[in-house]
Amino acid sequence: QVQLVESGGGLVQAGGSLRLSCVASGRTFSTYVMGWFRQAPGAEREFVAGIRWSSANTAYKDSVKGRFTISRDNAKNTVYLQMNSLKPEDTAVYYCAADRYAANIRSKPREYDYWGQGTQVTVSS
Repeated sequence: QVQLVESGGGLVQAGGSLRLSCVASGRTFSTYVMGWFRQAPGAEREFVAGIRWSSANTAYKDSVKGRFTISRDNAKNTVYLQMNSLKPEDTAVYYCAADRYAANIRSKPREYDYWGQGTQVTVSS
C-alpha cells in the first residue's frame, strides 16, 4: 500500500508563489510516475504535471508551462510542485497521485492508482 500526503497549500495573491510537497510512503517508487492534479469547484479533475521517479522526465499542462516546476527528492521520497506567477484560475484543490509501472507520464485521473487527500490553493486577484 502507498500513502501520499500533500502539504503547502494556502492563500496567495495573484503573481505570488507556493511550493506544494507530497511525501510518499509504503513501498519503493522507482517504477512509478508521480502526478499533480487539481480540481476546481464544479470542474473535473485535471492533470497539471507529472514526473518519472527514475528518470525525472517531466510533463506539464500547457497553461502552467513556464510557471510550474515539478521535481522529486529520492532521498526524502518527496515530490514537489513549485508554482510561480500564480493566477486566480489556478485556484483549486491540488492532489498528488501515483501511477504504478507506467511506461509514460499519463494525464487521466483513472490511470493513477494512489491519491493523497488534497491541499487547497487559493489565488486572490
